[in-house]
Amino acid sequence: MAATDSTVLKLAPDAPNATYRTAPHNIEAEQSLLGAILVNNDAFYRVSDFLEPKHLFEPIHQTIYETAASLIRMGKVATPVTLKTFLPADLDIGGLTVGQYLARLAAEATTIINAQDYGRTIYDLSLRRDLIQIGEDMVNVAYDAPVDFAPRVQIEDAERKLYELAETGRYDGGFQKFSQALTTAIDMAANAYKRDGKLSGISTGLRDLDSKMGGLQHSDLIIVAGRPGMGKTSLATNIAYNIAKAYEGEVQPDGTMKAVNGGIVGFFSCEMSSEQLATRILAERTGIPSSTIRRGGISEMDFEKIRECSIELQSLPFYIDETGGLSIAQLTARARRLKRQKGLDLLVIDYIQLLQGSSKRSSDSRVQEITEITTNLKALAKELSVPIIALSQLSRQVESRDDKRPQLSDLRESGSIEQDADVVLFVYREEYYLANKEPRPGTPEHEKWRTDMDLAHGKAEVIIGKQRHGPTGTVELHFDGSVTRFGDLSQDGNLPDRMY
Repeated sequence: MAATDSTVLKLAPDAPNATYRTAPHNIEAEQSLLGAILVNNDAFYRVSDFLEPKHLFEPIHQTIYETAASLIRMGKVATPVTLKTFLPADLDIGGLTVGQYLARLAAEATTIINAQDYGRTIYDLSLRRDLIQIGEDMVNVAYDAPVDFAPRVQIEDAERKLYELAETGRYDGGFQKFSQALTTAIDMAANAYKRDGKLSGISTGLRDLDSKMGGLQHSDLIIVAGRPGMGKTSLATNIAYNIAKAYEGEVQPDGTMKAVNGGIVGFFSCEMSSEQLATRILAERTGIPSSTIRRGGISEMDFEKIRECSIELQSLPFYIDETGGLSIAQLTARARRLKRQKGLDLLVIDYIQLLQGSSKRSSDSRVQEITEITTNLKALAKELSVPIIALSQLSRQVESRDDKRPQLSDLRESGSIEQDADVVLFVYREEYYLANKEPRPGTPEHEKWRTDMDLAHGKAEVIIGKQRHGPTGTVELHFDGSVTRFGDLSQDGNLPDRMY
């Protein structure tokens, strides 16, 4: 069968032994697919979900496929006879007229059973050509980049293009039988039943918080906010540890791993170093205060406890990035890379106000920059299909009120944070404020203060200020300040006695 001349990539003309390479393509697969479509238009529906005209290599084949697709979608029949009226009559295709070429495609067509395989072959070759194009663009830009064009910007752009290329063209979608949808729904229910807490989302490891939220839902942006000293970093760290500790993976038919319980955690620690974060987690798990660990004031028994705990922690699917001053573009690129290389089920960012927007936004107001950051975080959660926990500071106006429980209006640069978030959690500890207001001992005020301290001791409130999928309200948790650990309150509400 005749084919059109293919465009070739030539080496430099002065090369001593000039050779020619054509971009990856398969003319026969394209001809066989087009022939199958012309003989039986049903073949088009086997590839239309993922194959577009641009994926075919030959320009005339792109035109034939696009024209046939238009006719079929309008409810008309695409045959050599109906198609040739829409194509240039004087076009020469390897010595054949358009009508003759279309007739040859149909005459030599095989069964439509192989149409999808032909389509996938054509699509995969198109991906390879796109990879070549990205590589050529990288080389050309690197050679000709202006002085003010930073290499890291080009790296981020190349990563974005590669990620988009990897995530497009999946061979799923379209109509499915109800029985198949029913099976999927039952599988989801079964997975939720097997998961910790029987939840639709990922369990936080905190019973009462899970019952209020149903776990952390995929694609949600969850803001955890609080004033300094409230424990927002501790809460995020506790949840991240609980999820990583509960991780159980299951191999899928395509060879990838999928979390059936818990998950793989990525933690952007923009404020603390990875060592400080690791020390916090060690303190939480061993019950030995982090200040004691750092000073080395531990006994031999304590050291053995730390050693055993560290061995257990080494196997956790918990990945930390401690880079400070990250831009939202850099964070996005690194999160995509982690998902592709290791997998990702939860992303934690500590905290939003330490991120930077694009250089263009940085010259605008801080509110506009935060808007760009939160909008991109929500888009990243949807793109990666994972929950993102992002910590945020609160404005000082909280301190000026008698009731210091936070409200949505207390979020710093709040408009976009409140708007883009699916869930907003405020961390509040009455004990923190009471401890700073101790009256003079022996006075009636001091007795009342002691009573209030007893009631607030070891308690923290997580206030759900916004939740798209469920109710708002307050969840009480136990908080051990010495080791910065959150936990469930005991069922009867009993807490350890306080020593004054």
